[in-house]
Amino acid sequence: MAAYLSRLHHISLHVLNAEKLANDLVSKFKFNLFAARLTDTSRQLALRKGAAIFVVNERPNRRCPYDVRPPVPVDTVSNVCFEVEDVERSFDALRELGCSFLVPPTTVQDGNGSVTYSVLQSIVGNVCHTLIDKTKYKGGFLPGFDVLEKGCSHCPVTHFDHITYACPRKTTQQVMRWYEQLFGFQRFFIDSGEDVDEGFVINQEGIGLRLTAMEYWKCSKAGITLPLLNKKEPDCKFVIAESLPEEETGRNQVDIFLEKHRGPGIQHVGLYTKDIVSTAKTMAAAGVQFFSPPFAYYTKVGKQHEIEEAGHDPQILAQLGILLDTDLHQYLLQVFTKPLFSEDTFFLELIERKGATGFGEGNIRALWRSVQAHLEDERLP
Repeated sequence: MAAYLSRLHHISLHVLNAEKLANDLVSKFKFNLFAARLTDTSRQLALRKGAAIFVVNERPNRRCPYDVRPPVPVDTVSNVCFEVEDVERSFDALRELGCSFLVPPTTVQDGNGSVTYSVLQSIVGNVCHTLIDKTKYKGGFLPGFDVLEKGCSHCPVTHFDHITYACPRKTTQQVMRWYEQLFGFQRFFIDSGEDVDEGFVINQEGIGLRLTAMEYWKCSKAGITLPLLNKKEPDCKFVIAESLPEEETGRNQVDIFLEKHRGPGIQHVGLYTKDIVSTAKTMAAAGVQFFSPPFAYYTKVGKQHEIEEAGHDPQILAQLGILLDTDLHQYLLQVFTKPLFSEDTFFLELIERKGATGFGEGNIRALWRSVQAHLEDERLP
């Protein structure tokens, strides 16, 4: 690998109305606005929940420190920022491999110290990666940001669980190789029966989807796999979603994302929560809208028993749209929000894991159908 990633620092969004989105993240999703950078030329708002940090940028910013303006004219999530130990070394190694940098190593400082960063264009659409070194900075966030004293709302979201890219057909292997070569990402198998070359494929009942996942926490400087118990930060998986040929399954949500977003990009981000029922109830009461999976999901033979065995009430999960998938006494629960932007592009996911590390085939099918039903309703006159 060319650059060693320490941890995921934040995810950046670029939207036409930063204040509105920030208000939604605070009032509905229970994030805390903890830092802001407001000038005559830019507006950047930082919101936190546990280790999950979103930075909301208002477009069009003429200057956008720690980031760049995305080329697409729609609201978008376009920057995944990683902490690294040596920005200059990473810059030299990555540039030698032919990587395109949008911002060369740049140092910013204030009374709390200095931060060095650079911005790298990724292989996925408008997504870029800010590489940042904060080892010489003691402030509350980043130089130039005023740290705000705000009350902390109760909601058990702790970190980003995964980031999902929507990509054109037949590009997955190229994306995987790019992240493996540059940052040492390793393949992560979504399902035990997943094909090494083809990924996790669902091609039936109107679903045409290919998912492939990778993760970065296993890579150390010595190239040694770190055992799970030695992890210092939550790992964040990256998932690549692409649709199967349209003539086989029809037009679907990945194709619609690529059209509405004007190209590949970040389709959704998974928020890990310690208590998905409590989190979903709180968010729903505050106005968050969740996708409703087909009711048949909860009435399948054995599903009620499966939910009860995991200690949950089938009626409550059905009311909230939460899906549960078990595997050898391990299970996970998931639910999708409806899109955050006016376009049917980016949305959030809540996920709770009880030993399960994948995503659950049954859940993937039901979640896919719930999103597909929403998109089809949107297209009705």
